[in-house]
Amino acid sequence: MRVYSMHTRTPKASPALRMTPGRVRLVLLALALLFLALIGRALYLQVAQQDFLQNQGEARFRRAMVLEANRGVITDRNGEPLAISSPVQTIWASPASMEPVPPAKLRELARLLELGPAELDAKLSDRKREFVYLKRQISPEQADKVMALGIPGIAKQQEFRRFYPAGESMAQLIGFTGVDGRGQEGLELAREKMLAGKNGRRVVLKDRRGHIIEDVAAIEYPKDGQTLNLAIDQRIQYLAYRELAAAVEVNKAKAGSIVVLDGKSGELLALANVPSFNPNSRKELDPERRRNRAVIDMFEPGSTMKPFPIAMALNAGKVNPNMVFDTNPYSIGPARVRDSHPKPAMTLTEVIQKSSNVGASKVALMFSPEQMWTFYDEAGFGRSVHAGFPGESAGRLRHWQSWRPIEQATMSFGYGVSVSLLQMARAYTIFTNNGSLLPVSLTRLSSPLPAKSIISPDAARKMREMLMTVTQTGGTGTRAQVLGYNVGGKSGTARKLVNGGYQADKHRGLFIGFAPATNPRLIVAVMIDEPGAGSYYGGSVAGPAFSNTMAGALRIMGVEPDAPSNNSLLPVNQVPEIREDT
Repeated sequence: MRVYSMHTRTPKASPALRMTPGRVRLVLLALALLFLALIGRALYLQVAQQDFLQNQGEARFRRAMVLEANRGVITDRNGEPLAISSPVQTIWASPASMEPVPPAKLRELARLLELGPAELDAKLSDRKREFVYLKRQISPEQADKVMALGIPGIAKQQEFRRFYPAGESMAQLIGFTGVDGRGQEGLELAREKMLAGKNGRRVVLKDRRGHIIEDVAAIEYPKDGQTLNLAIDQRIQYLAYRELAAAVEVNKAKAGSIVVLDGKSGELLALANVPSFNPNSRKELDPERRRNRAVIDMFEPGSTMKPFPIAMALNAGKVNPNMVFDTNPYSIGPARVRDSHPKPAMTLTEVIQKSSNVGASKVALMFSPEQMWTFYDEAGFGRSVHAGFPGESAGRLRHWQSWRPIEQATMSFGYGVSVSLLQMARAYTIFTNNGSLLPVSLTRLSSPLPAKSIISPDAARKMREMLMTVTQTGGTGTRAQVLGYNVGGKSGTARKLVNGGYQADKHRGLFIGFAPATNPRLIVAVMIDEPGAGSYYGGSVAGPAFSNTMAGALRIMGVEPDAPSNNSLLPVNQVPEIREDT
């Protein structure tokens, strides 16, 4: 019987697996070389590539923050704010730094920012972007609610939004800024450099949640814009806008404009247009409403031009106020010059009072075309007023060498020459400032700017006296009277030129005048475009707005009456309408 051993023999290791001393040394050498390579790589990254890696890290978390300058305030002549900047918040995101956000939080973010879910998703979809605006210029309270969500990669920054306390009454004059704070229209655009100031800069490191860790460069502090103190009187501006809007509504007109000037300094006290818009709401930026018609629109001024050829003749000594003219119709070539209410003869004063085309044209024809063109040119027609408005019109005064024979006659009563309402108001400073043409100033003056002498003080005085008869019984502007004050002025009615032809059913009605006429302080010019309620004559449609604006403005400025305090005016509906020629 065989007996087997309970112990088995351990098999010997294969020679290929034995760790000989040489192999051990080889493994140790390989590990040492690998370790040395890692140390070398670390030294290379820490020393040779330090700037590159640091820049790469900062590129992901370093932010250059714009420190917005506070835009300069625009004020009226009494320091009342017309345009101010208020702090608001802008929400932005860094999609590259954002972690997965719960859908519920994204829906709440979209709701707070008043964005559609798809719109928000589109803004955040590109995960490579480091910066994207989510919503600009929201209230601080709304921004705080957004930040309370605690979404990584969402941040806020302060900006400024422009507000306009005067609203519609001064919209085209002041203009407005865009969402980036830069001027887009009006004085906001014209005085952009003065108002904008200079933004500052702050470079910081932020963590992934948008929190500032530290500043990495010296802070460049912003320089705020300057204050723009206008010549405008907010009280007169509101009054002028209110009366213009009422006149446009009552006369069912297409549009209207009004200008109020200081007749002694040339300061612009008010300028308004209807229709207008609310500059605080960017949802109503219709180009037609934004247009500053008083400055940009050109039109033929009709009979408001008649005082200028007559003033030229007075200044030259060719006529006097009592000189009698044959005012029967007459012909120039194939054209005929006539009055709608003809009289066989009129004095020069009556030519102004009754607005005679025949009389005005005969005065103009006492001069050569070159002489008349030179006078009109010196009075500012065909030249920009240079008041500083964007898009300011220069009007149109063709050179005398291209005039046809009839054109010299028609230019005496406002056809064949184009002007802006601001140009016409400025031209009347010749009569209020003793014969000298004043520059228009948008800013408040400590003393009048140098004026340009056009006619003699005596000729200017005679023109004032004749223009006073226009608002008196028998004149074309009786509805422009002002209780307690003598008023001088001129009505005008002009057919509109459409597609090369004058339209019988489309007119502009104007009244331009000054008060107190014996020592003028204010000039008011009113233009009503396409009145459609029946009457379209300047004295009827523009006269009442002139009267109400002038009366209120004189009271606001504390100008003493120059007429008997017990004089009385007839109600408008009882004042006879004297129709002038068109």
